[in-house]
Amino acid sequence: MEEEVKAIQASSHSLGQRSIATRWMVNTLSVAAVLLVVVNICIYYFTRQYYYGSAESYVVSEANASQTILARLYDDLSSNFSSEVRNIVESFNKKEQMELMSINKDGVVTLTSSGFKPNDEYLMPDYEKALVSDNGVGVYLGRDGGKNILAVTTIISRPSASYSALRFVTSLEKIDSQIGGIMLTSLIVSVFILLVVALTGVYFVKSIVVPITRIGGTAKKFAKGDFSERIPVTSHDEIGQLSRAFNEMADELENSEQIKNDFISSVSHELRTPLTAIKGWSETLEAGYDPESFQKGMKVITGETKRLEGMVEELLDFSRIQSGHFSFQMTTLDLIAELEDALLIYIDKSKKENIKLSYNEPEFMAAVVGDKNRLRQVFINIIDNALKYTEPGGAIDIIAEKNDDAVIVSVSDTGAGIAPEDLPKVKTKFYKANKTKHGSGIGLAVADEIVLRHGGTLDIESELGKGTTVTIILPLKAS
Repeated sequence: MEEEVKAIQASSHSLGQRSIATRWMVNTLSVAAVLLVVVNICIYYFTRQYYYGSAESYVVSEANASQTILARLYDDLSSNFSSEVRNIVESFNKKEQMELMSINKDGVVTLTSSGFKPNDEYLMPDYEKALVSDNGVGVYLGRDGGKNILAVTTIISRPSASYSALRFVTSLEKIDSQIGGIMLTSLIVSVFILLVVALTGVYFVKSIVVPITRIGGTAKKFAKGDFSERIPVTSHDEIGQLSRAFNEMADELENSEQIKNDFISSVSHELRTPLTAIKGWSETLEAGYDPESFQKGMKVITGETKRLEGMVEELLDFSRIQSGHFSFQMTTLDLIAELEDALLIYIDKSKKENIKLSYNEPEFMAAVVGDKNRLRQVFINIIDNALKYTEPGGAIDIIAEKNDDAVIVSVSDTGAGIAPEDLPKVKTKFYKANKTKHGSGIGLAVADEIVLRHGGTLDIESELGKGTTVTIILPLKAS
């Protein structure tokens, strides 16, 4: 319990004075306290009504019974009515429960069952009520001598000068004591309920606030670049789902951070290699050269410059995608023509690298609506990757087909292939499955984005050590 309170106090300090824990505890305990006060008031009211009502019914029935007895005595002419009334009062057999008084016609108490007469200033509101009541009965609930009493007066139907009414008075002290005991029990139960609410509230708030506090603290670490911490998942409710989602986000952030670092390292290496070659040949040519060295140096410089240009263009394209400024010049074009233009770039290169490049020119046109330069960029990227990851003596097979709705271009190679764990990530920005090959790791992400913007799909199937097939599906122009 102490640890739970400390946890909530800690969370209160971290989240502010009016934290969730404070607000929940104050609101819940306030509502519970108000409800318990209302319940206790109701218990007191209905208990008092029940006990006082029962006492009143009992005393009224006793008064009515005495009235009945007196009526029979009055009808018996042989009996002395006054002496009989006196005898009833003096020999009253319920003296321990109530006191019986006789009242004369002047409203003065003439006789009591206890033997003690009240003084002349003794008030009897029930007698006053009985005088004006239709049934001749008056009831008074009030206080006498600091105690609650119940008094019932019944008018004698055939009064005499000495005896015009009978008054029954009983103390409610025992009933009040019983009601007090019930209310004390109710109060103890109420305090117990408040304690249970408080304890369960501490546990409940702890189960919410502590994970949220941990999430907040972990988020601050994330803001500083530390993605190593995870939130313990201890439940299957919304808090557990939030913790799991937070951990998944942390995994993604950590993975993205790792990919970004790998990308920076890879790009730095990719940039350094051509720059080193350009710098080296520039210094060599500057120091003096023969025609053969000049031709060789200029060829290296030109090739490495083109490579740098391609990398910069990929980075610019990715930056445009991220900023939403990746524009397209949409026209109607023949996709097969763009595919063949991209192939021309790699025919000589494939021969030099001893890679068989197969392509059967289809006998149809494939009219699509798109950006010719961007679509050609997709084909160049896919064919270049196929050549890059295929060893000499391997083969690349390019097939173009179409159906009623779309044109399908597949590029298959016999290269290194992609591991199953890497396959779902190869279209992710900055991701490189094979870090031994040149490349920024964003070319495939850019190609996928271009195809998606044209309403198509770019799918990759691969088996490690056996090769990869990239399939591009683009919708035909509606006729």
